[in-house]
Amino acid sequence: MKLTLFGHACVLVETGAARVLVDPGMFSPGFEDLRDLDAVLITHQHFDHFDPNRLPGLMAANQHAELVVDPGTAVEVEKLGLRERVVHSGDSLPIGGSVLSVVGGEHAVIHQDIPVIPNVGYLIDHGAFYYPGDSFVVPEQKVDVLALPTGAPWLKLGEAIDYFRAVAPRVAVPVHDLTLAEGMREGSYERFQELGPAGARVEVPGRGNSIEFN
Repeated sequence: MKLTLFGHACVLVETGAARVLVDPGMFSPGFEDLRDLDAVLITHQHFDHFDPNRLPGLMAANQHAELVVDPGTAVEVEKLGLRERVVHSGDSLPIGGSVLSVVGGEHAVIHQDIPVIPNVGYLIDHGAFYYPGDSFVVPEQKVDVLALPTGAPWLKLGEAIDYFRAVAPRVAVPVHDLTLAEGMREGSYERFQELGPAGARVEVPGRGNSIEFN
């Protein structure tokens, strides 16, 4: 499996049997040039995970790709005239030669006065890769590679470390970090490695770079 990060929340996952783009949002440059995608997955409707300006062009250039979204994003996608598949926790579907499983259901709480929106997490190939979106949902399946949220208005460092420990993957790849200053990002990565679960490692490929896992 190969992962390519396009900044903040956007990740290209290549399993060898499918090419899947997750959360193409406004903070993530370069994803609009991708071709030969099997699916585009969106966890929730926030602009750093869903860019309504570039998504139509991406789907037009990848006409055989399936657009998979949570119930909240479906409303926004329909405004764009795009055809989508709305998924809920417990759903499972084929994507190319891979399998996509859906978990979760709600975004993490930002503040008690802010309504909680839908958010789904995506497991690819039975836990080979897990992308939780903006949530702390721990799947039942064992996770090999976790996209680990690093910084957000709903997240503090201690919560991210506890989540890393709860999921206990073999590898954590930090994502969702552009709300942090450069020095804070590096400090978070170091804390993840220092305080993460025993035997796990942290991999930071950097924006626009790829990393492969066996």
